[in-house]
Amino acid sequence: PRSLFLSLSTPQALHQLYYDPNIENKNLAQKWLMQAQVSPQAWQFCWALLCPDKVPEIQYFGASALHTKISRYWSDIPSDQYETLKTQLFSQIACFSSGSKMVLTRLCVALASLALNTMPEAWPGAVPEMVRVFQEEGGGVDGRARCLALLELLTVLPEEFQTSRLPQYRKGQVRGALGREWGSVCPLLQQLLRRGDSPGAVKARVLRCLSSWVLLDVPLSESEGLVEDCFTALPDPELFDTAVEAIVNAISQPDSQRYVNTLLKLVPQVLSLQEQLREAIQNGDMETSHGICRIAVALGENHSRALLEQVEHWQGFLALVNMIMFCTGIPGHYPVNETTSSLTLTFWYTLQDDIMSFDSERQAVYLQVYRPVYFQLVDVLLHKAQFPSDQEYASWSSDEKEQFRIYRVDISDTLMYVYEMLGAELLSNLYEKLGRILTNTEQPSSWQHTEALLYGFQSIAETIDVNYSDVIPGLIGLIPRISINNIQLADTVMFTIGALAEWLADHPVMLSSVLPLVLQALGNPDLSVSSVSTLKKICRECKFDLPPYATNIVAVSQVCVCATSQCMWLMQALGFLLSALPVEEILRNLHSLITPYIQQLEKLADETPNPSNKLAIIHILGLLSNLFTTLDISKQEDESGEGTAPPVKTAPPPPGPNPVVVVLQQVFALIQTVLSKWLNDSQVVEAVCAIFEKSVRTLLHDFAPMVSQLSEMLGQMYSTIPQASALDLTRQMVHIFASETDNFPPIKALFELVTSVTLSIFQQGPRDHPDIVDSFMQLQAQALKRKPDLFLSESLDVKAVFHCGVLSLKFPEAPTVKSTCLFFTELLPRCSDVPPVARVVQEDGKLLLQAVLEAIGGGSSRSLMDQFAEVLFSLNKHCFPLLTVWLKEVLQTAGFPSTRVTTEQKDTFTQQILRERVNKRRVKDIVKEFTLVCRGLHGTEYAAEY
Repeated sequence: PRSLFLSLSTPQALHQLYYDPNIENKNLAQKWLMQAQVSPQAWQFCWALLCPDKVPEIQYFGASALHTKISRYWSDIPSDQYETLKTQLFSQIACFSSGSKMVLTRLCVALASLALNTMPEAWPGAVPEMVRVFQEEGGGVDGRARCLALLELLTVLPEEFQTSRLPQYRKGQVRGALGREWGSVCPLLQQLLRRGDSPGAVKARVLRCLSSWVLLDVPLSESEGLVEDCFTALPDPELFDTAVEAIVNAISQPDSQRYVNTLLKLVPQVLSLQEQLREAIQNGDMETSHGICRIAVALGENHSRALLEQVEHWQGFLALVNMIMFCTGIPGHYPVNETTSSLTLTFWYTLQDDIMSFDSERQAVYLQVYRPVYFQLVDVLLHKAQFPSDQEYASWSSDEKEQFRIYRVDISDTLMYVYEMLGAELLSNLYEKLGRILTNTEQPSSWQHTEALLYGFQSIAETIDVNYSDVIPGLIGLIPRISINNIQLADTVMFTIGALAEWLADHPVMLSSVLPLVLQALGNPDLSVSSVSTLKKICRECKFDLPPYATNIVAVSQVCVCATSQCMWLMQALGFLLSALPVEEILRNLHSLITPYIQQLEKLADETPNPSNKLAIIHILGLLSNLFTTLDISKQEDESGEGTAPPVKTAPPPPGPNPVVVVLQQVFALIQTVLSKWLNDSQVVEAVCAIFEKSVRTLLHDFAPMVSQLSEMLGQMYSTIPQASALDLTRQMVHIFASETDNFPPIKALFELVTSVTLSIFQQGPRDHPDIVDSFMQLQAQALKRKPDLFLSESLDVKAVFHCGVLSLKFPEAPTVKSTCLFFTELLPRCSDVPPVARVVQEDGKLLLQAVLEAIGGGSSRSLMDQFAEVLFSLNKHCFPLLTVWLKEVLQTAGFPSTRVTTEQKDTFTQQILRERVNKRRVKDIVKEFTLVCRGLHGTEYAAEY
């Protein structure tokens, strides 16, 4: 392959790239061509490749090579060659104006790049000269082809500017020069667009050219006539898309809001499109209706405030708002029959924000006009949110159903926002409509209509406090009257009840109306998500009012928990429910609830391990974890307090062990049996640790009776087969119990054991266990933070832990490095009060500094520099005399931490660091600066993004 690489010529390489089936040869050819493009010889061969006898692929490469040389290596071109190069490019463009379109475009881009590099000084009248050259007769090229070539050149000029690599100061100069050139481009475009004999291809190119130039923020007032002419192109199907793009780009430029008079002239132009819009909808022409809607929304969304302020023209703007309303309510179901209505939603947010931003006096005037519009909008949105007929919905693809679901979420968000303007009247409005359709027996309504109104309620109640609303009791009363014969309707009923859970907590008397519906829905697998999430919300918010229903809820849940896909959430719901019961009842319910699972687990524990019983074990352990996550009897607070008074405990915690602890003690031996068979399976170990981790997190100090047992089991687990989940649980135990005198001995023994086992992993080679190293470092940091006395023990090898930390700083995994930096930022402050820590830092702190500087010098990802800066800051703050000496010694080494830094730069870095013992932010900035220098990135584009 190497010899092949050397022997290639450009045509051969291109042939290989396009036609050789061998992927290795293609890759070699591509590599060769990329090197050829940037080589000094490119200036010679690129012209030869443009010869008429070459195939278009070769000509295209020649044109691309020219563009690459001009755009990236402009400084290589002597200034006395500019004119020759320009003339050659003009000549080639003229040749290709009747040839290959893709080669012509690349040549135009090359000339555009030359123009940008030479204007305004070396080529002051670039655009007029381009126009003049292409308007001249001759060269055997017909006028139409010359015209199209000129338009292509004028189109790519602003596009090339947008992507050019010009320095910032040049960009400003060139933008100004291009802005001045618009004065000669605009009349030309207008002339070509207005001429009756201009071919369609020329007009399409004119529209593309306008789209390109308006991105330079050319004044809308200067383009006014041209933009108005674009509207005359809209009836032509061939020009429609490009005309829409041009109009939308022109009126969407941020600068265009300054030209209010022009905007006012555009309003009637947009309104005149309504007839074309209606015809398009009637004929099912989605592209045309979509395009016209884009124009109306662009004008409304970008300029609503400017147009609102023109009070004397209020009727014109109101007509535009109504046109956008028509687009929002466009007939048909999204996304199957139409894709336009979704474009309009942001406009309604913008208009509302603009109205509400006026002072109260003007706001009142606008609200008089626009509140009725927004009530109409709610009706339109709820109509658009309706499901199609069952038969039609069944024919939709899963992708269409998902798009419709997202569309409904967008409508829901819009309704919630609109509520801010319309307030309680909106809820009353929805309630009246729902009441009318549910009580009208003569004209029964479709389930879709009912569902949409409920969906409106749910959208608002989910995020807005509706406790004060006087229509909610009526709504709760209406819900049981709904004839639920459809999954979508049933889902929305459930979610609506869930959204009202907080209201139900304040009005518990209404629970009896809705709870039976929720329990009934639990039995339907199709409603598992909505029914379980609703039950969970009710159990969380209303748990102190649920004891009378508890037996029933547990009984129904026991039947459903095996069938529902949401069994974990259901267990969390039951945890909330049981938390409010007396301890004896909790134990009784727990017994009936989990006994079947315990029996199943006993059976599985006796079986030989295999993949299917592994999944069953993890499932049962997951159910217990989720139950214990929310079962918390310590939160039995007095809920009757009014206002924001702090909750008052009704009574001291009940005597005796916590019910969760009772259950865990009962199943402890069984869990040990499961572990003995599955100790080398990280997922089972993780599931076991999760039960205890969730219980510890919820129960906190109530978990104390189990500390000794669990510490012993964790020690045995970790000694046999070390796993990260065991370290994470140990960290949790250290966090909560290490400071308690009674629990310190077992915690201390466990901490020393897992530390000793992990140190032996480091001796064998820790690279295969980054997760264990990560968790180990987090554990050590937690111990230093919560109970530094653990490091006073003679059984703990502090020096070895320190060396493991230094080694871990060099791991490639970012989370591990972050945890290790955290360990050192907790360790270094302990130099003052933990003698073993002070000793090891004094003896080996220089190794830590070397590792940190190595990382800053390029050994670690730049994204971790803040963490290393924190370690450096901590060294400076707590070990200043030592750091002064170490920095000098370590940075004396030639080429360290990088061959790219000079001795002077290292000295400056040292002085800057030693000066900053208070300002951590400043140290981070110093480290970022130094790491860029070390990596050779200082002053580059990468540095700008850093």
